[in-house]
Amino acid sequence: MAMERVLEVRDLELHYFTRKGVVRAVDKITFDVRQGETLGVVGESGCGKTTMGTALLNMPTPPGRIVGGQILLDGLDILKISEQEIRRRVRWESISMVFQGAMNCLTPVYTIEKQMKETLQQHREMSKEEARTRMKNYLNMVGLADDVLQRYPHELSGGMKQRVVIAMALFLEPRVVICDEPTTALDVVVQAQVINLLKDLKSQVNLSFIFITHDLSIEAEVSDRIMVMYAGQIAELGTSDQIFGPQGPAHPYTQRLLAATPLLHKEVTELAFIPGTPPDLVDPPSGCRFHPRCHVVMDRCLKDEVPLREIEPDHMVACWRCFHE
Repeated sequence: MAMERVLEVRDLELHYFTRKGVVRAVDKITFDVRQGETLGVVGESGCGKTTMGTALLNMPTPPGRIVGGQILLDGLDILKISEQEIRRRVRWESISMVFQGAMNCLTPVYTIEKQMKETLQQHREMSKEEARTRMKNYLNMVGLADDVLQRYPHELSGGMKQRVVIAMALFLEPRVVICDEPTTALDVVVQAQVINLLKDLKSQVNLSFIFITHDLSIEAEVSDRIMVMYAGQIAELGTSDQIFGPQGPAHPYTQRLLAATPLLHKEVTELAFIPGTPPDLVDPPSGCRFHPRCHVVMDRCLKDEVPLREIEPDHMVACWRCFHE
């Protein structure tokens, strides 16, 4: 039986309008997120991962603007409702986000209780005692003691702050939680704790996660499916087995990313690298955007834009070499 789709994204476009021109940061991407799964999103810096995440909350960073597509959350197109409705019905209610860098998400002059209470008061009518009980429950769920409520952010370690932000993303019980680089700037021990916490929460609460990172080894640990982005587009989308299994990924970009990533279960004598740099999205290359850096480029790649097609069940690729025509 097919899993229920809680989020469907169709031809989503987000552009930044700058003095140099229009930056096509997210360029007609289509994917879905299923109930209870973790969708990993990977790619180099500047490929559009975080921009896509903020677009899913319909809160693009200026001068960004969503210029096309659909974002269907349980069938509701959130791009067609007012900002007031989005605040009341969507953000943190149905979809929430753990932003990159917990230190920047917490106000230094407020206690954790005050910051959590503000979000609760915007969405729920409850007494002070009910609110405090709920906050304590979610702090306990992420492995923090009740007394954290009375502390200020500077009194907490990096890992504790990250757990507070995760608790705040969860305590209105949304269907989808976007985690944007949740382990960046944490040491490896705390990284492992946060990853294990997210895996436990997923099984306990049947949440759907979108896990954004540049680290493929982390995605191998946490994600059910992997979406590889390059230059604002989807290069490859497949199950964890299809990307990390013996057969390996189909797209040359994913292959090179994987070859450049040290993985514990694979013996690698020398790590690969990808020559060149990602393209300027004001004036991206014609045809396949990866072709200037690709080690198996063909003539067709230089001129014909590549569609994202299914090459086997649940495995989508945008590469002319993978299509039998």
